[in-house]
Amino acid sequence: MNTRVYKEVHRLAKALMTAAQKKDQASFDGHYTKLKQLCELHDGSDKDHPVQWETLGDFTDDFDLAISIYEKALSKAKAKNAQEYMASIGYSVALLKVELGDTQAALVSLQQAKTNAQNIIDKDLKTEIQQLIKKLESA
Repeated sequence: MNTRVYKEVHRLAKALMTAAQKKDQASFDGHYTKLKQLCELHDGSDKDHPVQWETLGDFTDDFDLAISIYEKALSKAKAKNAQEYMASIGYSVALLKVELGDTQAALVSLQQAKTNAQNIIDKDLKTEIQQLIKKLESA
């Protein structure tokens, strides 16, 4: 990923977190718009990367819209065969599906995330995926 783009995504994510913690909706909306514009600017270019789309999804309050953004991020991760992003995005989609009451769709997403997580280093993500699978299967 382009270092400058990554730093900008990271900066915007921090600004979004700060605005959310301060309950500063105007600031949040402004930073969200900048992140969305960044994603759209790089969409389909050599600077396009799943991390910017995943980050946009992370800060999207509308669950259905967030899922569609995550699906876009997932397609970009698949195109790059970026297993770690595929796993984390799948996990995020599953969490939203649980919130929407769609346990079966959440499990499908989790199983795909589990498969994608097999060869990644992030043990915490692997554990979170497995724990959520067990929780949903036992419910």
